Amino acid sequence: MLAERYPYYLANRPQQPNAALAVTHKYSGEVVTHVAVADAAAVEEAIAAAVRAAEPMRKLAPYARQAVLEHCVRRFRERAEELALALCIEAGKPLRDARGEVDRLIDTFKAAAEEAVRGGGEVLNLEVSKRAAGYRGFTQRVPVGPCSFITPFNFPLNLVAHKVAPAIAAGCPFILKPSDRTPVSALILAEVLAETDLPEGAFSVLPVRLEDLGPLIEDDRLKLLSFTGSEKVGWELKARAGRKKVVLELGGNAACVVDAAPGASLDFIADRVAHGAFFQAGQSCISVQRVLVHASLYDALREKLVARAKALRPGNPSDDATTLGPMIDEPAARRLEGWIQDAVRRGAKVLAGGGRRGPVLDATVLEAVPVDAALSTEEAFGPVVLLQPFTDFDEALREVNSGRFGLQAGLFTQDLSRAMRAWDELEVGGVVVGDVPSFRVDTMPYGGVKGSGIGREGVKYAIEDMTELRLLVLRQAM
Repeated sequence: MLAERYPYYLANRPQQPNAALAVTHKYSGEVVTHVAVADAAAVEEAIAAAVRAAEPMRKLAPYARQAVLEHCVRRFRERAEELALALCIEAGKPLRDARGEVDRLIDTFKAAAEEAVRGGGEVLNLEVSKRAAGYRGFTQRVPVGPCSFITPFNFPLNLVAHKVAPAIAAGCPFILKPSDRTPVSALILAEVLAETDLPEGAFSVLPVRLEDLGPLIEDDRLKLLSFTGSEKVGWELKARAGRKKVVLELGGNAACVVDAAPGASLDFIADRVAHGAFFQAGQSCISVQRVLVHASLYDALREKLVARAKALRPGNPSDDATTLGPMIDEPAARRLEGWIQDAVRRGAKVLAGGGRRGPVLDATVLEAVPVDAALSTEEAFGPVVLLQPFTDFDEALREVNSGRFGLQAGLFTQDLSRAMRAWDELEVGGVVVGDVPSFRVDTMPYGGVKGSGIGREGVKYAIEDMTELRLLVLRQAM
């Protein structure tokens, strides 16, 4: 299923100095492969190589960057089942979800290939007053230079793609540190990149221990740090990053509001909420965690959602029949189980689920969860969803805004004025009307406010972060 050992990639080339990192099957817990780990010297060599590659990458023609990305698309299609199986094993994803993530990997690289040849400059009219008569302005976008990327375990391919593909399109060399829980997917991606004609040093993919990670955060030769992960770690990294640009895509406890006239059937809404809450075992920063339902629909939607939670089949993600896989490890499942038990002790009611077997936590639906319980205020990052009724729409919006997160929110309504009010009032990076906050297309601007981060992903928008505007002013001889 997986190779016995995987090298890391240093300056485009595979290196196997050790096999120090054991990777486990997230359902069985058994060790399935070993991965090379980069030490401090390798990190330094990768940074130096990226610095040397900055000019060749900047000068690499847009059509050449596009050719690299198109090669990746072809090879990912050819290796799609291998990539899906790797995700299934190292991340515990049911095969259906794993194959979906491979599709999104391909979509992201396709979008980057299109953006690679689009440029992004403009012509400026500078003649805004008599003193500027005869002046004309032009802008172009130029690569910021070497970038550092740190990615989490929950989408080991797609979240890597959202950093790597735009970097290639923009002309930025990069060093990627994948999660040590799920490094194999990124290393297979690196194997495909190594087949291309990227300049030497254009990329390194390095599993790195925490004690050797510092230069990837603090070294001023790196011009951008892009981190996806937990809120606490993200803001700590920003404080250490110095003068470089920082993009943070952090956590959330996404809310979905179901209005009295939702504009969709309750069966459709229940299907979408269940999918948003329980796919990927809820391990997504835009997983549906809070559902605010108008009191007139509350009982009916509760019944339908509970039925869907109970119908999910937990088990081995390698089994095609499994619809709910494990969390990333047993400690993560125990942590969330403890939050559920704490909420119940304080008056919450479990409507479905709540049980755990090793790393597998049942799809869990609760109501009457205290507003200051961890399940309400923190990011659950697991298959748990909370229900609460409301009668006043504006009060529901205030409830969505009550926490420190602000990534995405969902709204079911057929009232256009309420949809626009939600867009104006909700303190989030995106409002999804007619669907759950878990909806994401890989070309849209994606990111949060407040504790959920800064900057935006989505290929075009990531390229903007990875480039700088450079102005040219020409004075026409009078």
